[in-house]
Amino acid sequence: MERAQHWRLKRKVIQHYDALSKVYNALYGYEQSLKIEEALKFVNINLSDVVLDVGCGTGILFKHIFNSAGLIVGIDISSQTLNVAKKTLRGIGLDKISLIRADADFLPFKDRIFDKVFAITLLQNMPNPTLTVNEIMRVAKDDAEIVLTGLKKFFSKESFLKILEESGMSFHLLNTGDNIKCHIAICGKRESWVKI
Repeated sequence: MERAQHWRLKRKVIQHYDALSKVYNALYGYEQSLKIEEALKFVNINLSDVVLDVGCGTGILFKHIFNSAGLIVGIDISSQTLNVAKKTLRGIGLDKISLIRADADFLPFKDRIFDKVFAITLLQNMPNPTLTVNEIMRVAKDDAEIVLTGLKKFFSKESFLKILEESGMSFHLLNTGDNIKCHIAICGKRESWVKI
């Protein structure tokens, strides 16, 4: 994909989520919570964990893990969704959550610093999902747990698995029912993880 087209797609995503930000939770909050709750059945978050939410949007994940994590960093490319996330934080506290406007393909962090990384409903918005997954892997510690989802209406199971396989991660694809509209993978860099 040529560079100009790449950035055109990203600008479109920014405009879409900026426009949707104030009604996003009403439209998709329940659906997003279902995905998060399913993933959290397989991921243990500890008070010592530094957690990254890539494409944090309006901050729905924060409500689910606020009391479990040590520090949470949310990044999103949409300034308007981050504004909604700030309002969410006012309700649960600001002391252990930081929000940063950033591009998921160019994360402003050093290598291997996050214990857990979540990218919920992000990949279908990215021009090159494999590039995005590789960037997520870069900032995750070697023993980190990484939760990736891909909308079923956008990714077939095979195309989602191909992205995961191209990244070189080990992963476990959850068997989700029809009520969950995403493929959910719990991933890691460790070779001991079982690929399904």
